[in-house]
Parts: sequence; C-alpha cells; structure tokens
Amino acid sequence: MGSSLVGSSLNVLMIRVMGVVLFFVTTLYITNNFDPEGVGQYDFSRSLLIFLGAVALFGMQQSIIYFSGYLSARKRLGHLKKIYLKMVVLVFGLSALVFVIGRLMNLEYIVAITSFEISDTALKTITALFFYALTMLNIDAFRAVNKIYLSEIQRNILRYLLFFLAVIAINMMDQPEKLVDVFLWNFAILAVLSTFVLFFYFPKEGLTEEEEIFRSRDILRRSAPMAVSAVAFLLIQSLDILMLSSLSNYETVAYYGVAVKLTTLVSIVLTSVNAVIAPRIAEFFTARNREALNTTIQKATQLVFVITAPMILVLGIFGITILKIFGEGYEAANWALVILLAGQAVNTLCGSVGVYLNMTGKQKIFQVILLSALAINVALNFILIPEYGMNGAAIATAFSVILWNIAAVYYVYRKDRIRIFLNLKR
Repeated sequence: MGSSLVGSSLNVLMIRVMGVVLFFVTTLYITNNFDPEGVGQYDFSRSLLIFLGAVALFGMQQSIIYFSGYLSARKRLGHLKKIYLKMVVLVFGLSALVFVIGRLMNLEYIVAITSFEISDTALKTITALFFYALTMLNIDAFRAVNKIYLSEIQRNILRYLLFFLAVIAINMMDQPEKLVDVFLWNFAILAVLSTFVLFFYFPKEGLTEEEEIFRSRDILRRSAPMAVSAVAFLLIQSLDILMLSSLSNYETVAYYGVAVKLTTLVSIVLTSVNAVIAPRIAEFFTARNREALNTTIQKATQLVFVITAPMILVLGIFGITILKIFGEGYEAANWALVILLAGQAVNTLCGSVGVYLNMTGKQKIFQVILLSALAINVALNFILIPEYGMNGAAIATAFSVILWNIAAVYYVYRKDRIRIFLNLKR
C-alpha cells in the first residue's frame, strides 16, 4: 500500500509538473507580450472565478470524493452516478442564482469598492461560471471513479494547453483585449468534453434501481460545511489579489500575481498527494482501519516534505533571478515571494490536515477554523496593503495559512491522536 501511494503520488506529480510547465510558459508568454494592465485584468478575472466557483460548487467537488469512499467501503459504488447528476443540477441552479444576482445588482457592489471600471470583466466572469464549476466538479468526479490520471490530465494539461494556444492566436491577430474572453471560453469547451467522457466510467457495483441512498438535501447537508470551508480557503488564497485590485493598481497585481503563481510550485506537491489519499482516508476511516489510516497519512506527509523542501530553498534563494524572467519590473515581488513561501513551508509540514477533516466527518470544525483565519486575513489585508502594498498582502496570506494549519493539526491530534504533521521517526 505504501509503494502504491508513493507510485500513484509521483505519477500524479509528474502530470502536474507538466501542467506547471504549461502554466508558467503561458504566464511568461502573457507577461512578455501583454501590457501589465491587461495581465492584471486576467488575474482579477481568474481570482473572481475561483471564488465564485467555490460558491457555485458548494463543496460538492469535495463531497463527491467522500461519497465515493463511503460507497466503496460498502460495495455500493454504483450509486455514485445518481449523486453526480444531482450535483450537476445543483451546480447549475447555484450558478444561475449568482448570475441573476450579478445582473440585478449591475455589479455596482464591485465597482463601489474599486477605483477601476471592472464591471465588464466581472460580468463576463459570472456568465462563464457554470462552465467553470462543471469543469471543476468533473475533475474530482474522475477521481471519485478512480480515474485519477484522467482527472489530472484535464486539470493540468488540457485546460492550460487550450488556453495557451488561444493566447498565441489572439496575440498573432493583435487582439490583446480578448485575453479574458479566451480564458473563460476555455472552460466551456472543457465542461462539454469532460462531461461526455465521464459518463463512460461510472461503475455499477451494488446498484439497485429502486433504492435512493442520498437525496439532494443529503448532498447539500454533507457539502455545506465543505462549501463554507472551500470559500474561506479560496478567499484566504485570493483575497490578497482582489484587495490589491481595490487598494493598489493592476500593475502591482500583475507583479504580485507572478509571486503567487510561483508558490504553486510548492503547493502542487501537496495537492498531488491529496488527490491520491483523499478517497483512501474516507474509506479507511469509514472501515475503522486506524493502522492503514495512520500509515497512509504519515507516508504522504513525509513524501511531501522530501519533495518540497528543496523547491522552497531554490525559490527563496534565487527569487530575484527567477522573477526577472517574467519581464521588466517583476523582481519587485521578491519579498512577497519569500513571505508566501514561508506560509507554504508550514502548509506542507502540516500535511493533508484539511483533507483529513473533510473526509472524516469533521468538516464543520474545519469550517470554523478557516472562517476564523479568514476574518484575520481580511483585517490584516485592510491594515497592511495601504502601508506595505504587495508585501502586506503576502504577510496577511502567509499568516492566515500558518494559523489555520497549526490550529487544524492541533485539533486532529487532540481529538483523534493522529499525527498529521511531519513525523520523521515513523
């Protein structure tokens, strides 16, 4: 089981590394061929889409993994397709609700807190919301049916490759104003393709036509705390860019956005391992197999540490040189990068604590922890950004990440005596 975990995690990591290469090649191409204001608008749309996507998904992209592990432990995985179809209907309804609210309010609430005319960009973003949410749901649905490599190819290869080709096309046609448009249309294509492919892989194990294990309200009840946690988590990760847009300018957002993207080189290792172990945690916990649960978690945390430690050191030491690759002026984000890396270091040392809480019925506790960290994050951003700019945003984000990780690890150890954090003696 240990070798299977390592092998699967490394395979997923390889696919994600390919995705990171595509992502950074795309970012380099954009930052070197589009003006910083246009890059800032793209970063704003991306951050807004991630946040609103968490609202539309309502935690269902995480709960489908829980349902998969739960049903697998009971040999009834055939019911997963019914759960998925109900989730699609719920995602469509929530996306439509966000769209209607945005149109009725004419996005005045966004314009009111910024000094820029961004309503058109925001309107385009909420129009594409359902396609983005369906794409992200499908990515985790592939994981739920044990097609993890298909999931990773869609998440890390297809969505970046199609976007990169579109960016090259609009640059060659001298239409830089279409950058946000092609970014959003990319998800419409992915949503249709992934939905079509996914239907070939739903299992039939333990399926009975007359039985309905989970109704829509059961899905929402299970997903709701995960939804709140997901929104809080994403706000902690993206609120800095949104508030920089409000309290600074798009050029600063562009520089800071590159520092944020570089930290994904570290976080991608943890998310790769999480992609493999999440269903296993749910299955082992449901089956009360404590030994397998402990072994899986510790091997995962050790693997993350071994891979990420050198990456953090390289990015921290050679940050200025790396940032200069993205274009003139981007080295200004060096200190922000160092600060963000400190937060990521603690994040990796604390292991898969968020996944553990969500997969073991403790999602409400995780919700409280993240909401508390989010409140602190908002306060720190308001205090620090006007004075310290992007460095203040980085401090707010890093501090919040460190806070929720330590609080969550402490709770898990006190409650279940499970050492989620790095323990090299095991």
